[in-house]
Amino acid sequence: EKLHISEPSNAYDFGQIINAVNTNKDKAACADLLTITDPKKLPMLLSNKLEGEILLIFIQSLEYYVLGKDPGLVYQHLFYLSKAERFKVVLALLSKDEKEQVRQLFDLLSENQNHQYSLEDLECLKKVYEL
Repeated sequence: EKLHISEPSNAYDFGQIINAVNTNKDKAACADLLTITDPKKLPMLLSNKLEGEILLIFIQSLEYYVLGKDPGLVYQHLFYLSKAERFKVVLALLSKDEKEQVRQLFDLLSENQNHQYSLEDLECLKKVYEL
């Protein structure tokens, strides 16, 4: 059954939706969530709940469902995701294959570069992601 996604108003709501999305590995629903969520609110909504699994489903959802429509939004989400609590910890725990998925999204972003971010912006962000 398809998850109905509505804009989360607080960290608790966001956490509930993320848990449901993650349990079902529903990348389309995750993409819906990221499309209606203001990237600037991501650190606040994630609170201290960022985990490797969540980071990866975000990366996959952004790549499969959002990149083709709005590369600028993907960039914004990656930018604000890096400001979330626990980001550095989660990043340090990613496996080589998982890091490769993140790198792939960055490669696609540079191929689909648009006016909302420069290649320099992207290079700086890659460093934050330790790529």
